[in-house]
Amino acid sequence: MENLKVVIWGMGSMGSGMAKYLVDKEGVEITGAIANRASKAGTDLGEQLGLGRKLGVEITNDPAEVIKEDVDVVLHATSSFLSDIFEQLKFIIERKVNVISIAEEMAYPSAEDEDFAEKIDELARENGVSVLGTGINPGFVLDLLIVNLTGACAEVKSIKASRVNDLSPFGPTVMKTQGVGTTVDEFEEGVKKGSIVGHIGFKQSIEMIADRLGWELDEIIQTREPIVSKTERETPHVKVKPGMVAGCKHIAYGLKDGKEIITLEHPQQIHPGKEGVETGDYINIKGTPDINMSIQPEIPGGIGTMAVAINMIPQIINAAPGLMTMKDLPVPSALMGDVRKMIAASKKVAEMVH
Repeated sequence: MENLKVVIWGMGSMGSGMAKYLVDKEGVEITGAIANRASKAGTDLGEQLGLGRKLGVEITNDPAEVIKEDVDVVLHATSSFLSDIFEQLKFIIERKVNVISIAEEMAYPSAEDEDFAEKIDELARENGVSVLGTGINPGFVLDLLIVNLTGACAEVKSIKASRVNDLSPFGPTVMKTQGVGTTVDEFEEGVKKGSIVGHIGFKQSIEMIADRLGWELDEIIQTREPIVSKTERETPHVKVKPGMVAGCKHIAYGLKDGKEIITLEHPQQIHPGKEGVETGDYINIKGTPDINMSIQPEIPGGIGTMAVAINMIPQIINAAPGLMTMKDLPVPSALMGDVRKMIAASKKVAEMVH
């Protein structure tokens, strides 16, 4: 069986990171890389990744140059929002290529736009390919991991989970959407205007959990509050003085019969250790039995997202045609051997016949 052919669409930090981790995976070959910036076109992927060697893959601005029917999967990393990526996904699907997107709203697209989800599912089925949205969160920590833990419960009464993380490694765009460096008044105004959004993905995670458990929710409520700093904090992109906003405490509640049965918290701030806050991922399930899980420090968001997307390559290639979510597919594992060995026998036979 030939190497699996992968194209990376999006050469920002996430796309470039996935490419770096894929380069040395056995049984996988990066055959194309697409950048939005014209300045990156024409450069060798290996040079762009800082590998010190050429890979013989020239970065392009034109998806049509590299997305062809012999490609097995496109790893898609261009935007967080469904409204930005429909045409890109459509382009990939119509060329009969599987796609894994790390757009947060793609983790459970029906939660944001049922028409979008139906159109993508229909397109994928028509073209015989599979489409998946995933990442560390949404996609893994505050949804898939929770769902898996409930598998050891005879009954679940409520779920509360929290991901406490450090925003310091992120760039200026994230700082703006989290309100870092604003005054309290500016933060509250930004929330009202929609420029400060906090975490993207709570609706997707809550609906994924509820659907898998068979819960029908009445509504999902979200709150966003400023995390006001008592100390001076600084990153390469922002300075925060005492009294200014260091981050956003974003909480989402899934309600059923007036009760909060799913609560997800995501307090994010720069340098939380400055005020004695330890990062971590925490899941508490009330049921029979109770289950309490704690991971400290947090699973790193950037590396985690890259890894989950890469590790889902065999699952999406093996999947039936259509729009998939993480609750629909086998749980990912690290790809430490020949990736081709994880492709289902039926897929190999189909390829040989083709």
